[in-house]
Amino acid sequence: MPRINRRSMLRKTGLVGLAVPVAEILRRRAVAAEAGPTFGRARRMIVLYLHGGHAQQETFDPKPQGPSAVKGEFGAIETSLPGVQFSEMLPRTATLAHRLAVVRSMSHDNPNHVTASLPANTGHAHPPGTPQRDFPPAESDFPPFGAVLGSLRETQSRLPAWVRIGPLMRRSNGTVLHGQLPGFLGTRHSHFAVDQTLLKDKVEVEAIALQQGLSPERLQTRRTLLERLDAERNLLDQAAGTGELDPYYERAFSLLSAPETREAFDLAAEPTTLREHYGRTEFGQRCLLARRLIEAGVPVVNISYCHTPSGSWDTHGRHFDQMKKSLAPTFDTAFYGLVTDLADRGLLDDTLVVVNAEFGRTPEINRNAGRDHWP
Repeated sequence: MPRINRRSMLRKTGLVGLAVPVAEILRRRAVAAEAGPTFGRARRMIVLYLHGGHAQQETFDPKPQGPSAVKGEFGAIETSLPGVQFSEMLPRTATLAHRLAVVRSMSHDNPNHVTASLPANTGHAHPPGTPQRDFPPAESDFPPFGAVLGSLRETQSRLPAWVRIGPLMRRSNGTVLHGQLPGFLGTRHSHFAVDQTLLKDKVEVEAIALQQGLSPERLQTRRTLLERLDAERNLLDQAAGTGELDPYYERAFSLLSAPETREAFDLAAEPTTLREHYGRTEFGQRCLLARRLIEAGVPVVNISYCHTPSGSWDTHGRHFDQMKKSLAPTFDTAFYGLVTDLADRGLLDDTLVVVNAEFGRTPEINRNAGRDHWP
């Protein structure tokens, strides 16, 4: 039997040509190691969720060369990034393209609002065979980004680790969209909710407002009394498993008693010109509040842009009318305001701003002048 040496084996198996690429890979790795890490600079995250599913054609991925049945009524405009076009409905956002990373290749196979929101909010799809229909989220679901990052972040701040601005997203039948609750991490890692209107000149977040007649001193007295009662019934608590309430008590008292909490949520502290810069809409003011929160130390903020009296992203009908009159201008103003404000304050370099939804919209326009679900 003839002897096969190393060179002969590499030649016969076609691997000899890998010698140079492998060496080049190793060289590049060494150079990268010397340069230090360039990924993972983000210290904060703001997620803008366009509930219902925005049309990619009328936002970040126009089809100017497509047939009229696909490209629709609006044109495409150049952006600050050569070769990249956005819809003409986003003129302000187009000036920010050089700061953005637009992902046009993401897809899945679920056209249902309720269940499709799980991969959009968590990065994990339901197991194969899961019905694509409305059903409540489960405690075994994967947790959303905010719950995960909040559970991993060790902080002494009295501010919440994860804030949701806007109501929980639901279907018209009341079913909560998946991927918004902490899932298997447990309710301890639930979001802090801000779901009242932010359009007033003076915004008071109900969850951190002291009840009428309850001073900070009386609040501290109640806390001391509760601690004494807990100490007396400690053995009973352990036996019944109710000791798990302690973190919730501590969290509630911290939020109510911390002046930095009220300051972070105080939109009235912002000048009128800046509030106008974001747009005097619910979505615009939610974006402004998100900036205040991450600047104060909250690591993750979710903003939901849900159904409004003037329009919905779930545009099965009157798509172009809703996009032109309400949806696109509101988003364009608020998103531009948020990104430019973050940049002006030196926060954008280490703040990740994510725009997503459960899916996009169909290329074809339906008989109701709308676009349907397109996962």
